[in-house]
Amino acid sequence: MLSPEEQSTLASWERGRSLPLRVVQRARIIRLAAEGMRNEDVAQEVGVSCPTVHLWRQRFLALRLPGLEKDAPRPGRIPRISARKVRAVVEATLHTTPPAATHWSTRTMAKAQGLSQPTIHRIWKQHRLQPHRMETFKLSRDKHFVEKLHDVVGLYLNPPDKALVLCVDEKSQIQALDRTQPLFPLRPGIPARQTHDYKRNGTTTLFAALSMLDGKVIGDCMPRHRHQEFIRFLKRIDADTPARLDIHLIVDNYGTHKHPRVASWLGRHPRFHLHFIPTSSSWLNMVERWFREITDKRLRRGTFESERALIRAIMAYIKNHNQNPKAFVWTADVESIMRKIRINKEVLESPH
Repeated sequence: MLSPEEQSTLASWERGRSLPLRVVQRARIIRLAAEGMRNEDVAQEVGVSCPTVHLWRQRFLALRLPGLEKDAPRPGRIPRISARKVRAVVEATLHTTPPAATHWSTRTMAKAQGLSQPTIHRIWKQHRLQPHRMETFKLSRDKHFVEKLHDVVGLYLNPPDKALVLCVDEKSQIQALDRTQPLFPLRPGIPARQTHDYKRNGTTTLFAALSMLDGKVIGDCMPRHRHQEFIRFLKRIDADTPARLDIHLIVDNYGTHKHPRVASWLGRHPRFHLHFIPTSSSWLNMVERWFREITDKRLRRGTFESERALIRAIMAYIKNHNQNPKAFVWTADVESIMRKIRINKEVLESPH
């Protein structure tokens, strides 16, 4: 016996063109059975077997409409690899290394465990194990880490009024590399190619100040990165920013930034304020993120026949960037950063 709602739903399922065929057939089986047809006649009308008609009639009596939408769960194939063997593979991956290598591969682990290479790959994928990968980290040992972290993150998340926050750093020893033979251009199916050997045509140092307000960059190239060049760059910042605004510079702990002559210059320009990031914490200086962009997009694959060509390319990139700048937004607060640092320290201090 069908309720009016069930009759309406079954009728719409039978007409549904976007539904799976099996759902349409099940709806038709139930409707014909409700009209009093025998199982044999329903099977012939729908084009299925009698056991199938009997199955879905029983399923409908037990679960009504929801029972027609999904198949019942099946037990699946009995695994050939026991859970004990899987645990052995995981334990060996986590806590051992091969005799003559630094890490396991699927083939060496398969040989050691007496399994196939695809089986090891499947077990590693299920347990999210990637022995071939290695990431680097560095925990700062700065005694004033927390104070400096609060200072820098506070500038990012809550910058002062009537002030500019600039992330400043130097990218030193940028080489003007020229290839020994002409570049092979990109072609369909073939990537661009260049010779592995090169000629060095000099180096330069890029001084850059990234504005956290709008993402614009003040940049200049100089032959060295001593305190004299840093003071020259500070003068450039002083000339390129509105005189009515205070300037907060986020810098690293390089000795050039702490030179007595730099301190003397800052004393004569009270609108400048230096904020030092903790040691071994370059990730706190957002200009490093911009350095990665110019390296990936302009420098790494560039070919420069002279130092002047390299400087022109860098300044052209900065000019193009400033025409449509995109600000980098800092989102992590101090509490979330300290939480991650505590987790890393616990891992370092725990026995392996």
